[in-house]
Amino acid sequence: MYAVVETGGKQYKVKSGDTLRVEKLEGDIGSEITLDKVLLAGEGDSVKAGAPYLDGASVSAKIVEQHRTRKVIVFKYKRRKGYRVKRGHRQHYTALRIGEIKA
Repeated sequence: MYAVVETGGKQYKVKSGDTLRVEKLEGDIGSEITLDKVLLAGEGDSVKAGAPYLDGASVSAKIVEQHRTRKVIVFKYKRRKGYRVKRGHRQHYTALRIGEIKA
């Protein structure tokens, strides 16, 4: 069985046992969370689509990591003006292990 869930303004196709990185969610490592914004669920040839979400559908997940991504360097430069700005950014993320999908 698979599902399409929405979290952090993005959509992810998940199935049981998958590990995925999403925008930071509150919670400690090892805690269980439920993703209740399920847009679509399917198994084999049968597919259920929500408008926009499926009623009563949810995906349980376990937090396995709270970390930050690799640094992205942002360098701004204007020629002949002496303007140079170098900045770095590390985005926070949460790694989830998908458990049961209820549709």
